[in-house]
Parts: sequence; structure tokens; C-alpha cells
Amino acid sequence: MKISEKTWVEYITRLARLHEEAGRKMAVYLARYGTQDSDALIAYAAALVQQYGEGCAELSCQMYDALAALSGVNLPPAEPAFPADYNETAKMVNGTKQSPPLLQGGVSRLVKRAGADTTLKNAIRDGAQWAWVPHGDTCPFCIALASRGWQKASKKALAGDHAQHIHAHCDCAYAVRFDSRTTVAGYDPDAYLAQYTAAGGDINTMRRAQYAQDKDEINAQKRNAYAARKLRTQTDNDTTAP
Repeated sequence: MKISEKTWVEYITRLARLHEEAGRKMAVYLARYGTQDSDALIAYAAALVQQYGEGCAELSCQMYDALAALSGVNLPPAEPAFPADYNETAKMVNGTKQSPPLLQGGVSRLVKRAGADTTLKNAIRDGAQWAWVPHGDTCPFCIALASRGWQKASKKALAGDHAQHIHAHCDCAYAVRFDSRTTVAGYDPDAYLAQYTAAGGDINTMRRAQYAQDKDEINAQKRNAYAARKLRTQTDNDTTAP
């Protein structure tokens, strides 16, 4: 069985909407209230992580159960993983509140992690296999992970009881299968392995090559961001001038 590209993209898109929306709401809060009130900041971030994390976990349960049904295996319903709790969210906030983009990304990452935890922990429970399937602008780290192909799900994939490799600004995700005949349309671990091997198995070499390729676009984004900040500062000054 091959999981169609349409089915996979729809799933990834819905997941992305959830963790990106949580990050966007965090950014709106930061722009309006800043980081001065730590208690309020942590409470708001924790509420976002809880609400949107539960959504990611539920969506991942639906996808897991659908794949099990398509594969013809009789399994108990997938169990949603718990989102990061208040204390873990507080630790993330306190470590990133000096950098609003990092804080925004931290919220998004914790939301996404709830979905990844759900997929991986159920795969461990049921003896399934997993693969890391890239989507969108894939970073070298994710390409290296994707190059490993399908693997038996085990606790070795967990770190501190959570799925590893989850980072912000990433739409890659865990896929699962229940027999060796199943795969995801478009997922080609051999192609990713060729990329990784061509870089000498060095992720930093891949990062440098990617930066050289994308540096003009990155610099243009930086210039646009600087111009936008300068315009906001000028507008604020004009507004507060006597």
C-alpha cells in the first residue's frame, strides 16, 4: 500500500496550521504586551500549548487509526499524548523571552511535539515502523534523519519521554506503517542518503551549501525585516511626538 501524496500533504497541512497558528498568536501577544509580566506570559503560552497541542495530538490519532484501518490491522484506538505541562512551558518561556522569535518558535515546537509524541508512542505500543518524511523547505538535519529510512519504533527514538528531532519552522513529520509493503508516495530515503553521503556525512557541510544557495533570499528577508522595524519605530515616534 502507498499512502497517497494528497493524503499525506493534507495531514501535514492541517498539522502545520495548528502549530503555526499557536506561534502566530504568541507573536501577537508579544507585540501587544511584551515580556514584562512573566506570570501572564507563561500562563498565555501554556494555554496555547495546551489547546493547540491537544489538537495536534487528536489529529495524529485520526491519521494513525486511518492508516491502521487501510493496512487491515486490528488495533486499539490510538491514544493522544499529553501536551507539554505548565512547568515545561514555563522553562521554555524563561529561556527564550529575551528573543520574541525564539519564544514564538518555542510555542510552535511544543505544540507540534504533542502530535509527534502521539504518533511515535502509539507506534512503539503496536510494534509499527516509523520514518521521518520531509515536507517543504527541508533543513539538512531533517534530510539526514530522513535518509535512515523505515525503522522499528522503540524507546530509543524518545528523549526524556518525548519524540526527538522536533523543531520550529518545520513541516516534516513521522509516518508509520504496519507492514513492509507500505510507504509514503514521494518519500525516497535513498535520494536523501545520496545527499547526505555527497556532503561526507557532515550536516554542517550541508548547512553551508544550503546557505550559499539561499543567501540572497535570506539577506533580502533580513533587509525587509529591518525596513519594517525602522518604519514601525518612525511611526511610533511620530505618534508620541508633542
